[in-house]
Amino acid sequence: MIKWQWVLFEDLSVDILFEIMKIRQEVFVVEQNCAYQDTDDLDRVSWHLVGWREGRADREIVAYLRVVFPGKKYTEPSIGRVLTQHSARGQGIGKALLAEAIRYTFILYPDTHIRISAQRYLEIFYGSFGFKTISEPYDEDGIPHIEMILHIPSQ
Repeated sequence: MIKWQWVLFEDLSVDILFEIMKIRQEVFVVEQNCAYQDTDDLDRVSWHLVGWREGRADREIVAYLRVVFPGKKYTEPSIGRVLTQHSARGQGIGKALLAEAIRYTFILYPDTHIRISAQRYLEIFYGSFGFKTISEPYDEDGIPHIEMILHIPSQ
């Protein structure tokens, strides 16, 4: 069972921030063999969604993403740094993570779309949630990316 926790940057404890940065380094720098500046100023202007799996003795982060405030990266809010811990993949946790992010982002910002910069190989994954590709592929830190947008749900 995954427990979801939404946290603003200023409310992150040192321990949780450390765990977030550790798993982001594991996935985006080491696993993807991509040397780049993962920690950036957008962390300070984001909601952070942490997926915890409770264990017998402790808990661990198995999923994470951030939602950058509107007007800070794009005009719209932006979901990014989406990850699932390697040992937790193939269990539907990534889908649950993104569904929770979309749900809450539209609660926070009901009158705007959601924009993402997605790794190109994940285009079908994001498309399954309704995201539409709006750019040609471009290189970001040596990895092909595309911009995608999810329109405001019909009311």
